[in-house]
Amino acid sequence: MSKIGLLARIEAKPEFADQVEALLRGALELARAEDLTLAWFAFRESPTVFGIFDTFEGEEGRTAHLNGKIAAALMEIAPTMLAVAPDIRTIDLLAAKLA
Repeated sequence: MSKIGLLARIEAKPEFADQVEALLRGALELARAEDLTLAWFAFRESPTVFGIFDTFEGEEGRTAHLNGKIAAALMEIAPTMLAVAPDIRTIDLLAAKLA
C-alpha cells in the first residue's frame, strides 16, 4: 500500500489553461515510466486551476518524482504559463481505496 504522497495545486494564467491541461494529459506517460510512483492523478478544479495527486511506498520514490521529468516540465512553464508557482505539498496517507 502507498504510504506517502504529493498534492500539487497548479494555477494557469487564463490564456494558457489549454496548454497546461495538455501538458498534464501528456504527463501520464511520464508517470507510467516512473517505477516508484504507485498512483498518479491529474485533475482540473476550475477553468484555470489544476492539480496532481500521486503516491509512493517511500521517500525514495517521492524524491525521484520531485526530481523527475514531470516536475521539470512544470518548473519550465511556471514563469510564463502559471499565475503563481506550483503549490506542492508532501502528505502522509492514512487510508486508500483504489478499486
